[in-house]
Amino acid sequence: MSVFVRFAPSPTGRLHIGNIRAALFNFLFARKAGGRFLLRMDDTDLKRSTAEFAQGIERDLRWLGIVWDDYFHQSNREARYHEVLETLKKTGRAYPCFETPEELTLKRKTQLARGLPPVYDRAALRLSQKDIEDLLAKGLKPHWRFLLKDGEVIWDDLIQKKKTFPTASLSDPVIVREDGVPLYTFSSVIDDADKAITHIIRGEDHVTNTAVQIQLWQAITENPVPAFAHYPLLVNASGEEMSKRLGTLSIAGLRDEMHIEAMAITSMLARLGTSDPIIPMAEMDELINAFDLSKISRATPKFDVEELKSLNAKILHLMPFDKVQGRLNASITADFWQAVRPNISTLEDVKLWWQVTREPLAPRLEDMDFCKQAALLLPPEPWDETTWQVWTLAVKNETGRKGKDLFMPLRLALTGMDHGPELKALLPLIGRSRALKRLEGQTA
Repeated sequence: MSVFVRFAPSPTGRLHIGNIRAALFNFLFARKAGGRFLLRMDDTDLKRSTAEFAQGIERDLRWLGIVWDDYFHQSNREARYHEVLETLKKTGRAYPCFETPEELTLKRKTQLARGLPPVYDRAALRLSQKDIEDLLAKGLKPHWRFLLKDGEVIWDDLIQKKKTFPTASLSDPVIVREDGVPLYTFSSVIDDADKAITHIIRGEDHVTNTAVQIQLWQAITENPVPAFAHYPLLVNASGEEMSKRLGTLSIAGLRDEMHIEAMAITSMLARLGTSDPIIPMAEMDELINAFDLSKISRATPKFDVEELKSLNAKILHLMPFDKVQGRLNASITADFWQAVRPNISTLEDVKLWWQVTREPLAPRLEDMDFCKQAALLLPPEPWDETTWQVWTLAVKNETGRKGKDLFMPLRLALTGMDHGPELKALLPLIGRSRALKRLEGQTA
């Protein structure tokens, strides 16, 4: 059977590092197996779901290189969910419940106070048909629960190995709300079954859902239950649970505010929490070929933003000019890129060095007399990468200066900064006329 996986975000917010990890794992797994990848918008919550968020999700996935083979919205399948609900009613696996949220909360508190697990007591199953008709006559609308079979739910998890859940420890899940809206547990299984999804790869916070969903799957279809894989969730560098609402961890924030490269994000997430080292990757195919679910550790992985920034710089330092040319100022040449590339952390840094070499700059003259002496020794153009060495050797012989005392005043005068790309590469880009004026204290 051909591998078919899915990524099912809710368009109620922006994609963040956590759910992109789910998308990436599924995508890499499918592509390595020659299978397909489905993007499904879980948008049955019409009050919170928006077209804007859905479009943002699509944009983020495309930017990361995660492309889908099939796509649909759950909001277009309401009739199908209610069709399955009617089938479950007839088979006795779905039953109506009339408790209010407040009543259910009180029940759970009472059970906990008695030292019992807060599992639904199935009181609704004791309602007679007349009881149900009377409640409906009063205008009450039921929510619907799925009746779990007694026993154990067992599956071989592709990451966590054998998992066993006694259904006595689980509440019969609510599958359709009073307003007729199907809940995630229900609609997701129907979609997975209808599309013949073969593998479900997701965070370990869904393990309990899996026990329920396996029974739901078996109740609505005879197709084989998909294979499940549950990976550990990320924590931050301090070991604390990551907040999904932290804007800087959204893909849009990483891209548009922090200027992180797509391959830095995917390179880090594909290897984080695995037995493979995190290294800069230039192409998605490299990640696909190396991906293996068996390499994912059970240990909780730490996501460090500073590590991501460092990886981003390493990727840029290896990136050839033709890969970035279309994203740069049209006047920027391959020589300029080669000169500044080793000293940038994000592509935005290129703008700074373009300003240094091409736009007016106020020099920092900490030793004006020395800089004026150096100006008199500037060699004639044309300049190349040997010019810096020729010039500084002449300045050294004339002034007796060497090391930092020689180089730092020249760097400050020429660039206005005490750090940056090697001046042997930068000096020809600045040019003799501009360099001369800066050494003489002029803005140039």
